[in-house]
Amino acid sequence: MRRLQAQRWADLPLRGKALLVISLPLVVLLLSLVLIYITERQTAHAEEDVRRVLRVQRDIQAVHTLLAEAAGSVRGYLLTRREDFLPSYRTAGPQIESALHRLDSNVRDPRVREQLNAIKPLIAHKVDGLEAMLNDREATAESISAILISNKHILDALRQHISTMLRLEDSLLAERSKAAAETRERLLLSTWLAAVCGLFGAIVAVLFLSKGIVARVQNVQRNAQRLALGHPLLPQPPEHDEIGQLGTRLVEAGLLLSERERALRDNEERLRLIIDGVKDYGIFALDTAGHVTSWNNGAERIKGYTEQEIIGQHFSVFYLPEECPQHPAMALREATRNGDYTEEGWRCRQDGTHFWASVVITAQYDGTGALRGFSKITRDITDRRAAEIALRTAREEAERASRAKSEFLSRMSHELRTPLNSILGFAQLLEMDAPAAQKANVGHILRAGQHLLTLINEVLDIAKIEAGRLPLNIEPLPLAGVLQECLTLVSPMAADAGIQLQPLPALAPDLGIVADRQRLTQVLLNLLSNAIKYNLRPGHVSIEVTLHGQRIGVSVCDTGKGIAAGHLGQLFKPFERLGADPTVEGSGLGLALSKSLLEKMGGTLQVHSQPGIGSRFTLELPLVRVQETQRPGAAVSDAPLARPAPGTQAIHGKVLCIEDNLASLALIETLLQRRPGIKLLSSMQGQLGLDLAAQHAPQLILLDVSLPDIDGLQVLQRLRRAPLTRDTPVLMLTADASNLTRTALQHTGATAVLNKPINVPAFLAHLDQYFPEPA
Repeated sequence: MRRLQAQRWADLPLRGKALLVISLPLVVLLLSLVLIYITERQTAHAEEDVRRVLRVQRDIQAVHTLLAEAAGSVRGYLLTRREDFLPSYRTAGPQIESALHRLDSNVRDPRVREQLNAIKPLIAHKVDGLEAMLNDREATAESISAILISNKHILDALRQHISTMLRLEDSLLAERSKAAAETRERLLLSTWLAAVCGLFGAIVAVLFLSKGIVARVQNVQRNAQRLALGHPLLPQPPEHDEIGQLGTRLVEAGLLLSERERALRDNEERLRLIIDGVKDYGIFALDTAGHVTSWNNGAERIKGYTEQEIIGQHFSVFYLPEECPQHPAMALREATRNGDYTEEGWRCRQDGTHFWASVVITAQYDGTGALRGFSKITRDITDRRAAEIALRTAREEAERASRAKSEFLSRMSHELRTPLNSILGFAQLLEMDAPAAQKANVGHILRAGQHLLTLINEVLDIAKIEAGRLPLNIEPLPLAGVLQECLTLVSPMAADAGIQLQPLPALAPDLGIVADRQRLTQVLLNLLSNAIKYNLRPGHVSIEVTLHGQRIGVSVCDTGKGIAAGHLGQLFKPFERLGADPTVEGSGLGLALSKSLLEKMGGTLQVHSQPGIGSRFTLELPLVRVQETQRPGAAVSDAPLARPAPGTQAIHGKVLCIEDNLASLALIETLLQRRPGIKLLSSMQGQLGLDLAAQHAPQLILLDVSLPDIDGLQVLQRLRRAPLTRDTPVLMLTADASNLTRTALQHTGATAVLNKPINVPAFLAHLDQYFPEPA
């Protein structure tokens, strides 16, 4: 039975054991506190009884004294009739009444209560007698003495009762003081008893805990130490509380650790075999000083050393002689400070040959954080480096070719636009001055020149797209405004061809499209002009807008003869016109350029056509919601400016033209002949132009971008730095129509940018704007 109880105790969880062990002294302490409390309450009652007796005695003496003082006060007043005797009498009454009230509440003994009840009428009779004497106005000394003598027996009886009360209270005080002393002794005894019981309970609990728990914990601790040292563990009793479970788990951990040590040895052996089997990487270890401590087959293949030849040598033997010992020491310092070190560089083989190596050195630390050594992985990447050099060389060649192509395109743009500047400029002058019979011939020249200019622009745009050098300004645009602008621009063309343009469908004001405005306008104008040129009379062209989730589609629809299904695949090839009417102007580049531009802006271009019914070209771009705002006016423009109303007097001033092309200079001279009174100063070099500007202070400067001695952009910068020409209007003339060039000129301080070929009406309007009429 005892063994069964002991086993139950051993299997009881530590929480239950701790509860029982801690409860034992707590119960003893609680009982002791209860005993102390009871004894303390008794002591408090005894002391309170003593204090009550003292209060009763004090109040009995006070009543006796107050009665005597009241009688003396009345007697003195009656004998002398002086008011200063009466205050003692007047204050005695309330004080006697208060004292009697306290006596009535504090007296507990029945004998004292009997005496108190006896003195109350005597006190009242005494007080009434004094009041009667005081109110008797005819009292004499003889009558007062007679009254006092007649009340003597009342005073004697009152003294007797008060004396009896005092004797009884003295007896009660002695009894209750003795009881209080005995109670205090019991309290002291109870306190000592509680302390002894609490100490005894604590000692018993500690002994119980030490025997039942601490000893077993020490046994588990010894097993833990043996486990750390790798010794066999001591047997663990089959107990099921937390300590028993901990001991059991410790035994299991010991068995598992032994098993894992065997598995770890097996893994180390397998890892060694794997490392030795790696042929493409040299994997080896170094000690803290950099000496080789292990070597694999890959390292032997790459570096040429066998394991017996290299073990113990310093790894600096792999570096070029001029790098030792600084470079190897630096590599170990970096690996120690940062944890690892990676680099690529030339290394030496045993036979003296060099190879380009990729090296990773990793610092190895033990459990205490102390440096144990380094691991080093080396790979021969000589072939990869050669391939990278070849690739870099090829990329540089391609970049040089791209730059050469860009320079060629820029040069071709200038060289092609410059003669067109003269052709179209003089043709515009001829058209303005030619008689009616010659206007048709001049119109042919202008149309041919414009067609050639369009062809040049499209070829250059396609070349820029292929070279990846076409700048785009992608932004949210209000769709209705862009579409209406394009319809307005092609309306004269449609009117001449007899084609009706349908009005735009109703569009929400906040409906927008994400694109480059200039390039989107270019695409829409190309689609609309094709729909007009290849339409049938009478026909019409319409624009439809559809939404597809987060994208928006814009379709240009015509009522032409349509395109056969077999030809749709060739529609977007450059210079492919699909047997179009040769009398209709076109280069075959418009659709190919439009498709490329849309793809650069993240959009698509598709066509759907039915022969005999018409065609539908649909572009699709991202949808966006925008706020309808007025588009700010462009700072640089070729559009004709409104010419002020002509005055009655000639315009006077100086114009400086810095232009290296004689034909372009002759065109400008001819144009200025239409504004009599304007003096033209010309220069074919940038420096001479700067000198003329400083000497003559012209009111307007025409500046070509390409000059033989100084770039036009640098000339513009120097003009803006000079105080005399800081605010002078400068019109830039350029054959490069790219946004990048225009933006750079505007940022430098160009007043406006005129593209070559020059638009004659726009040029003349600029002259009218910058030259005020004389007063």
